[in-house]
Amino acid sequence: MRPRKPPPWIPFGPNIWLRHLSFDIRNNTSVHIMRADKGGSLGRHRHRAVVTGYILSGSLRYEEYDWVARAGHYIHESPGRTHTLVSDEGMETLFHLGTPIEFLDENDNILEIIDVFWMIDHYTSYCKKHNLPINKSMFI
Repeated sequence: MRPRKPPPWIPFGPNIWLRHLSFDIRNNTSVHIMRADKGGSLGRHRHRAVVTGYILSGSLRYEEYDWVARAGHYIHESPGRTHTLVSDEGMETLFHLGTPIEFLDENDNILEIIDVFWMIDHYTSYCKKHNLPINKSMFI
């Protein structure tokens, strides 16, 4: 694949953005960079597939655990894990995301389910709305 212009940063949550890099519908996975401003948070969610991440800058933590991942750290999230991502200082992390992901309320009721097709729509609808070209080489 040839080098390409970086995709846009797309809002994903309070002070959270995604830069989608690839979508693999055969394996229900996507690769993206997540950016969080100071205090950014991604709501409580449960993974139904493996997620891996490499922290490029800043730090992140999960409210439910007592560790902090910093730049240069690698994280592995097993299926079935439930947590709430928080970045106290801001961060950028490269994620390889297996889906689906279930966003939950405080009683573990499912609020929304996100899979690779949701991610594709997130990218393509943003591009269409902002008159940006859709990079078809991202679909593998």
